[in-house]
Amino acid sequence: MQTHAQEVSAGERFEFGKNWARFLASLSEPQIESAVESLRHMLGAASLAGRSFLDVGCGSGLFSLAARRLGARVHSFDYDPHSVGCTQELRRRYFGGDDGWTVEEGSALDAAYLSSLGRFDIVYSWGVLHHTGAMWEALGNIAPLVTPGGLLFIAIYNDQGTPSRRWTALKRFYNRSSKPVRFGVAVAVFVKQYWRPMLKDFLKLRPFDCIRNYEGKRRGMTAWRDLVDWVGGYPFEVARPEQLFEFYRAQGFQLEKLVTCGGTMGCTELVLRKT
Repeated sequence: MQTHAQEVSAGERFEFGKNWARFLASLSEPQIESAVESLRHMLGAASLAGRSFLDVGCGSGLFSLAARRLGARVHSFDYDPHSVGCTQELRRRYFGGDDGWTVEEGSALDAAYLSSLGRFDIVYSWGVLHHTGAMWEALGNIAPLVTPGGLLFIAIYNDQGTPSRRWTALKRFYNRSSKPVRFGVAVAVFVKQYWRPMLKDFLKLRPFDCIRNYEGKRRGMTAWRDLVDWVGGYPFEVARPEQLFEFYRAQGFQLEKLVTCGGTMGCTELVLRKT
């Protein structure tokens, strides 16, 4: 099995953690509070005090931080060492010396590692498992980590059919290209995605409003960093909402909440309860 560094060197994996590290310097208190509120909303809980929270593929660590602020005992892990570093930095900034938040390097495909973690009241994995290279295996691996009666909160890219296949090819090309080519691809996609919204902003005399008030800020992303994450995000797999629902129903989960993305390139969000 290749290491993370070997996969990156071979052009088979995007360095998500480095993208997150560039953003940490601009992370603000309103963004953190937005993440806290989104957890409250999706989990239907004002507080997570007394509950355990597993962040599978913690990325920047923003939602681990949000869960800890809500009172949960948090265990964060990620396959990308730079993401682990980002999460450790947030822990240092906001919960230095806190024994209620553990951060480790680990993989959702490492069954031995996962079995060592025990079970959690909430298992959270937002926009992660479709980047493992073995999505269905990873989705299955995390199911036993949820306590009976506990919640599983996942987000997986929606299957758009042919457009998803095209994005997969572009992402593979991006990761196998030189840095100048990568930058050119990202700029081209940015222009394609944003020229209409930016034109509308100028016509409404609100220049760059779609960039300043980008929806992804609740997950800790600026419009540019999120776009780079999207264009470079490889490995890349997708699933239809009903596939995810049926997969977890067969493993003893009931659907609590579903947020779809209307056939776009976004993520399907599911909160499921283990019976």
